[in-house]
Amino acid sequence: MRKQTICVQGGWEPRKGEPRVVPIYQSTTFKYETSEQMADLFDLKASGYFYTRLQNPTNDAVAAKICALEGGVAAMLTSSGQAANFYALLNICSAGDHFVSSSSLYGGTYNLFAVTMKKLGIEVTFIDVDASEEDIAKAFRPNTKALFGEAIANPAMTVLDIEKFARVAHSQGVPLIVDNTFPTPLNCSPFEWGADIVTHSTSKYMDGHATAVGGAIVDSGNFDWMKYGDKFPGLTTPDDSYHGLVYAETFGKGAYITKATAQLMRDLGSIQSPQNAFLLNIGLETLHLRMERHCSNALKVAQFLKDHPRVAWVRYPALKGDKYYDLAQKYMPRGTCGVLTFGLKGGRDESIGFIDSLKFVSIVTHVADARSSVLHPASHTHRQLTDQQLAQAGVAPDLIRLSVGIEDADDILDDLRQALSR
Repeated sequence: MRKQTICVQGGWEPRKGEPRVVPIYQSTTFKYETSEQMADLFDLKASGYFYTRLQNPTNDAVAAKICALEGGVAAMLTSSGQAANFYALLNICSAGDHFVSSSSLYGGTYNLFAVTMKKLGIEVTFIDVDASEEDIAKAFRPNTKALFGEAIANPAMTVLDIEKFARVAHSQGVPLIVDNTFPTPLNCSPFEWGADIVTHSTSKYMDGHATAVGGAIVDSGNFDWMKYGDKFPGLTTPDDSYHGLVYAETFGKGAYITKATAQLMRDLGSIQSPQNAFLLNIGLETLHLRMERHCSNALKVAQFLKDHPRVAWVRYPALKGDKYYDLAQKYMPRGTCGVLTFGLKGGRDESIGFIDSLKFVSIVTHVADARSSVLHPASHTHRQLTDQQLAQAGVAPDLIRLSVGIEDADDILDDLRQALSR
């Protein structure tokens, strides 16, 4: 099926007499008839449901839909996008390991990598998203386990050269992990360009209505863990907590997600609730319709701002003349996303004054839902970062992040126009 149809029909195939809509399996536990049946589930000898922290039918149906949209082999839902990025790396990194990441990141992700994971003994080296292959490769160490980047960075609006990053990662024998939240699988297909693992904050466009926090991890099944067995012992050597089971040998292309579910989710428990997965699925059913509107509205807004005398600069990869326009056309020819950034002449104070003058475009922490919203990252999402870290993340002091919704474009422009006039 094409992606537009997968949005509506994917992941759930009801049989005779079953619900047409994905049901909410709002239960922590599942019943079996014999002790042996339950024992086989705990030993991973049989597939099935026994405790929602590990698996739930509602979650699995929605994960299967996202997996199909990305063209992967296996996927799992998490309680948030932060948990998805954390698990994606922790699944292959241990204390004493290292990974390389683009510095153009969402502020929470930057803090997770630079501060929290460092406390766990996992170090990161940040590199410029526009660095050459040679410079990226210089950041690698013998204990490097992954390369990470955001397809479209939040809020820097840089576009990741996925093919370039994949070449470097594979030349070093590690997977490329791409956060594909902003473009969504409809506008960008990282696996087609060499990425190995994709993450999402499903709280954004996938949910689409700011109703449920969640995340997802999708595995392409293309990375050969056994080929680099010494680098990834968690997947290629016996797991004592499952009687010596070796994930890569036992589960083949499903090894990565199976380990993340059976080991990380078992021990850390950041599962998405079935209720949230149900709400996420409702959002996914209209994702293909909403993304078209988000992108068309955002382009109109970007063009308006570019021509306005009080606007100093605009960043939107789908706007002709943007630094990342050519990369966006390569990886996202259908459109990028509904988020753009800009700054006003006069600097930080002028930008904050503009935000405070908006009427129906709301100041919220969230981004990428049906309603237009605005934020000043240096004061809000990225306020924990130093000036140097802000510069590395591509966050200027005057940067305004505008998430263009699916309202009438003229009403959005009217609100921007009246705020600029003040």
